[in-house]
Amino acid sequence: MFEDIKVYAFVGPSGTGKSYRAQMVASKFNIDYIIDDGILVEDNEIVAGNSAKKAPTKIETVKRALFIDNSQKKEMQRAIKKHKPRSILILGTSDSMVEEIAKNLDLPPIIKTIYITEVATEEEINSAKRIRTTEGKHVIPVPTFEIKKDFSGYLLDPLQIFKTNGFGNKPYISEKSIIRPTFNYIGNFTISDTVFRQIVDYLAEKNEAITEILRVRVNNSEEGPTIYIEAEVKYGINILSALSDFKEKCIKEIERLTSMNVKSIRIIAKKLTLPKIFDINF
Repeated sequence: MFEDIKVYAFVGPSGTGKSYRAQMVASKFNIDYIIDDGILVEDNEIVAGNSAKKAPTKIETVKRALFIDNSQKKEMQRAIKKHKPRSILILGTSDSMVEEIAKNLDLPPIIKTIYITEVATEEEINSAKRIRTTEGKHVIPVPTFEIKKDFSGYLLDPLQIFKTNGFGNKPYISEKSIIRPTFNYIGNFTISDTVFRQIVDYLAEKNEAITEILRVRVNNSEEGPTIYIEAEVKYGINILSALSDFKEKCIKEIERLTSMNVKSIRIIAKKLTLPKIFDINF
């Protein structure tokens, strides 16, 4: 089914900076797509899958990363079939891991393996390990905000965007999200409440039923953010249906843009916008 796809692998021990350098490696070999911890990435955008780093346990993380679950496997295969990549870079901690991922997804054999020691110095690898061990931070090879004109200039915490040079000073832009998986016990991941407010405001502007977002309150936890929203809605609409639809869009967009699990969203209609009545004199 995927016999025309060129499959590459990028291998290195956990916490050595593979995801951080994934875009650089993909750029060097003109690779279209990246498979990393259960997600399929194209041009800094998650196009399929759910990050294994969002899994509740380490065992579940491994299962997701290897595509052991049949429904997860079929979802990824459908995405690959839809996007028709010419090449894919698979990230893994060992040769056997990347080979198993390729096998589980029915991809062709790996034609080339790049190792982390080929693209990072010993000092850089040790630094990455130290950050993983002491701060529990993980990286996914996409920006927490997939930077587009609609969101230009928004500053996120703990988002970091990196610009650097690739092999042979070949320029490339590598945007990444730094997250903590839910099973990590070292602190909580946090994103500024302003970021969630900006996402919600953006979606509200495109929703005809909502005239204004009055308040957004966010409580962070290791399972994901709990979000409370107060909105002003238009008079005459089906409020329950409109807010339910808006809630689902918020969940989908926040998870897509942040790769973090939304624990819950509660939306309250606090005000009604009444239609304007004009006095007309003849």
